[in-house]
Amino acid sequence: MSRRLISPDASATISGDVAAGTLADGRVRLAGGELAYTRAGEGPVVLLIHGLGGTRRTWRALILGLAIRFTVIAPDLPGHGDSEPPAGDYSLGAHACAVRDLLIALDHSRASILGHSLGGGVALQFAYQFPERTDRLVFTSSGGLGAEVTPMLRAATLPGAGTVVGGLSRLPVALTRPIVRALPVLAARSDARPLAEGLRGLSGLRRRTAFVRTAHTVLDWRGQTVSASRQTNLLSDIPVLLAWGADDKTIPPRHQQAFADAVPHAVTVEIAAAGHYLHETASTQLLPALIEFLSTTTAFRYSETRWRHLLTHQDIGRIDHAAGARADARTPRLDRPQNRTP
Repeated sequence: MSRRLISPDASATISGDVAAGTLADGRVRLAGGELAYTRAGEGPVVLLIHGLGGTRRTWRALILGLAIRFTVIAPDLPGHGDSEPPAGDYSLGAHACAVRDLLIALDHSRASILGHSLGGGVALQFAYQFPERTDRLVFTSSGGLGAEVTPMLRAATLPGAGTVVGGLSRLPVALTRPIVRALPVLAARSDARPLAEGLRGLSGLRRRTAFVRTAHTVLDWRGQTVSASRQTNLLSDIPVLLAWGADDKTIPPRHQQAFADAVPHAVTVEIAAAGHYLHETASTQLLPALIEFLSTTTAFRYSETRWRHLLTHQDIGRIDHAAGARADARTPRLDRPQNRTP
């Protein structure tokens, strides 16, 4: 299986014009409720989807760098951040529809979709429901690729979880951050800050409700309940980049490797020192890889004839998690020299 490694460029910088200016926050009222978003840059559209319980602020380390070449749109999913809650549906499909509606409202017909964690599952669902609106897919520490997940997220589906989360969210970040760092089995040390900040952000009832309700649509006490394993063949013609941190304790890195094995044209990026929030903690390594991928790959163009063929020929491209586990040791990392395979 061929694999292309995108080498990091830690010296990559943001242009003066972009760094100086132009993040614009906006709100748009849709049939399903009002969505908040941040927008920057001009060019082909890249839409960023945050993870469970998160907000669009998670992209603050990447959005200006991407805006050098692209129109970047980062929404808060329904019920998250500053967006209004939905009428009751917090499923991946409902979130994908909200993203589609936002693109239409902002007068964009299509986009490259980048999703982190739960946002990766939303991105996959978006491509499945709206392939004609999908240019490329980028997954960072994506969910929906296997059952295992950190016990902290499994606990969010237990009775009384909302009350427990509410109590913990009132603790100051200065207290929760060292606690997370002291529990390396549950979370990578590099993830302590984003996890502590994310927990603090759930102190409000609306956001906490969205966290728990969304968790129930993709998780139970045993792990993830939604899997993309049957749809990987549909990605045959869509440019795909998979990025993950080798020290991810939230979602096992072998899920990403197994998915890459099932989507052999995918570009893979593994960052050895990073955890689940590599877009926040290793942004200087991730950003050049994203820009190169988005700039050098050809956008997918939907054909109903081809899509019909893929829908009816699902005998290849299934995820093999045992193969992914075996491949962990051979996956190239961005912190050491590797040969490149075209």
